[in-house]
Amino acid sequence: MKKTKKIILIVLAAVFVLAAAALAFAGNYLFRFALDPQAGGMLSAEDLDNLELEGKYAWFAGNSEDRWLESSDGLKLHALYLPHEGSHKYAVVCHGYGSIPQYGGGFAAKFYEMGYSVLAPAARAHERSEGRYAGMGWPERRDIVAWVNTLAEQDPEAEIVLFGISMGGATVMMTSGEADLAPNVKCVIEDCGYSSVWDEFAVQLDEMFGLPTFPVLDAASLVTRLRAGYGFKEASAVEQLKKTKLPMLFIHGEEDTFVPYWMLDVVYGACGSAEKEKLSVPGAAHGGAAGTDPELYWSTVEAFLNKYMD
Repeated sequence: MKKTKKIILIVLAAVFVLAAAALAFAGNYLFRFALDPQAGGMLSAEDLDNLELEGKYAWFAGNSEDRWLESSDGLKLHALYLPHEGSHKYAVVCHGYGSIPQYGGGFAAKFYEMGYSVLAPAARAHERSEGRYAGMGWPERRDIVAWVNTLAEQDPEAEIVLFGISMGGATVMMTSGEADLAPNVKCVIEDCGYSSVWDEFAVQLDEMFGLPTFPVLDAASLVTRLRAGYGFKEASAVEQLKKTKLPMLFIHGEEDTFVPYWMLDVVYGACGSAEKEKLSVPGAAHGGAAGTDPELYWSTVEAFLNKYMD
């Protein structure tokens, strides 16, 4: 009997060790797959040097100047800056996951046409900004606070709108709840941002791998906390929006399945501002609202800006 119990305990211990090892592997794999630029998905320095841009992408890249900032944790961060002479209005344009500031040229051009200087920061581990891991908007919220401060120091009369798409949309929502965000920020526009990093990865885990959140996503969140300094549930646009009083415009394509359309109502409902609006764009997939119905998109954006800027 004692020998049988011993064998059972050994087997159970072995199963536990194997299960823990498998879970650790899965969590680490998901972490690297999603957040480690060295695992693929981000443009390399060589790619950036050989990048061929056309149209408004090339116009923005060719007419903007480099700006640099040291983050609170010592990273060298890059941005493109396009000044509009004589204007005190500024748009901070935040790109999506795996993208670069240059690809925001279409948005930059529209803001410039409306009389705005444009600052387009590169998120951590993107383009020429330093960083070992992508932050999905959470550490970047502090970077945007710092970028805003540089504009306010440059121009004390600055009136600033924060604009972001996808991960950039989540970034500006997360930024909106920061208590020390400069009062120069007058309003925020987000396009197809996710409600939290946890929610977004839960969707992708199901869509791409057919896996439940427990225990894989829990393991990946723990790995992220150990390596990148934050957890997936902590990185929440919803919780940040509860604290904001800034006017907010929420935009989402009705055919978006990557950041699901239902997240629009979640972030809109969470927003603590008394001045908030939302725009649903029929037929638009992820990140495609402006291209699907540019007249509706930009007329809504411009009308919103006219209320709160200048």
